[in-house]
Amino acid sequence: MLAGMIAAARRNHALEHATVSILLGRVGQHTRLVGRASLDGFYIYGNVPADKISECAAEGLARLKQGESHLAVSPLCGTNLAVAGVLAGLASLLAVGNRRRFERLPSVLTAAVLAVVSAQPLGRLVQKHVTTSTDVDRLEIVGVTSVGRGLIPLHKVKTVYRGA
Repeated sequence: MLAGMIAAARRNHALEHATVSILLGRVGQHTRLVGRASLDGFYIYGNVPADKISECAAEGLARLKQGESHLAVSPLCGTNLAVAGVLAGLASLLAVGNRRRFERLPSVLTAAVLAVVSAQPLGRLVQKHVTTSTDVDRLEIVGVTSVGRGLIPLHKVKTVYRGA
């Protein structure tokens, strides 16, 4: 059961990335969008019409099914930030040790910066192998609805997996 839930979230995360990538290409890179995957689809926060999201989600799913797996990995993903934070924290802890903390500050800062720089390629690998999945052959989009009309419109892309 847990494995199925994780697989669903990973598939929807990949489709969310593909959708946002295509959407930004259509409406402009300066449009503010946030995506968040869930077990039954994903949410898009942003001032974009639901029909445009529906169109881009359908294209994203089709392109993922055709093998364009690069669409599943995004430089804008929060996974990149999480990896950078963990690496910077661990590098700082290793660099500071237990002695003369203030004297070690240059080493700590250097270690943290190196960790953040190395986190970019590592974050993409974590996305590719851990937080997204391009196993979308039996994934279907069953609807796109606007679920919030506050300061930032919220849209839900609902999916279903027709697994074996």
